[in-house]
Amino acid sequence: MSVANMSILILLGTFFIMILLRFPIAYAVALASMFSLMYEGLPLTTIAQQMVKGISSFSLMAVPFFITMGVIMGSGGISTKLIALANAFVGWMRGGMAMVNIVASYFFGGISGSAAADTASLGSILIPMMVDEGYDADFSTAVTITSSVEGLLVPPSHNMVIYATTAGGISVGSLFLAGYIPGAILAVSLMIMSYIISVKRNYPKGDKFSLMVLIKQFAISFWALAAVVIVVFGVVGGIFTATESAAIAVIYSLFVSVFIYKGLDMKGVWRALEDCVNTLA
Repeated sequence: MSVANMSILILLGTFFIMILLRFPIAYAVALASMFSLMYEGLPLTTIAQQMVKGISSFSLMAVPFFITMGVIMGSGGISTKLIALANAFVGWMRGGMAMVNIVASYFFGGISGSAAADTASLGSILIPMMVDEGYDADFSTAVTITSSVEGLLVPPSHNMVIYATTAGGISVGSLFLAGYIPGAILAVSLMIMSYIISVKRNYPKGDKFSLMVLIKQFAISFWALAAVVIVVFGVVGGIFTATESAAIAVIYSLFVSVFIYKGLDMKGVWRALEDCVNTLA
């Protein structure tokens, strides 16, 4: 058997044995790779070099920046303002809170680009509100989780950044533009299903639609929604790259949360950054 084939056998054999022994996957991959390299007589520094090379991508730096932006704006009270905007827009319908949940996820997904940030920020507010208004807990949770997937489609989605980087030759800006319509189709589909279930279960309606209230809530939420314009149109227009736009968006979110909405003080900023580190870890 050749050295290359034996090395592959050692790699796969060690990996599967460690998985069967319930080793954490990270340790199983690392140790299997180490044994394979030792058999071939290669220096173990190759592991460190390949690990650094794998994450040494300027484009991938956009991902932690987008997540940081979402955490900061969520901690700064942006979530409640987006919920109020969504409520003024669709809260008057049968099952209004479910519709609010879905539309707010579309808005917040467009800011954070993360399904996890969407679920954490909106779910902690909307699920208790829905249960208090007479919605079943399982329905409230299901709507929150399924609508959070919009964050993977609506720009700036960090999944799109990862895909464009790993696939190669794909424009991040083009992917951003391509995400709006699928995200909207998903949101409308979820709203139709939620409406059908709400009619069957006789879930309540919200207040009557008011154009003045909608305009007022849009004005309040304007600074939060402007983050999407900065990121998406900055990238599409060729003003800056996805990573540069994400870094600018973090600075913008700090400015909006601290000085405009005044939802964060310096201690709050520090706690938000700690939450961001925990999320990224």
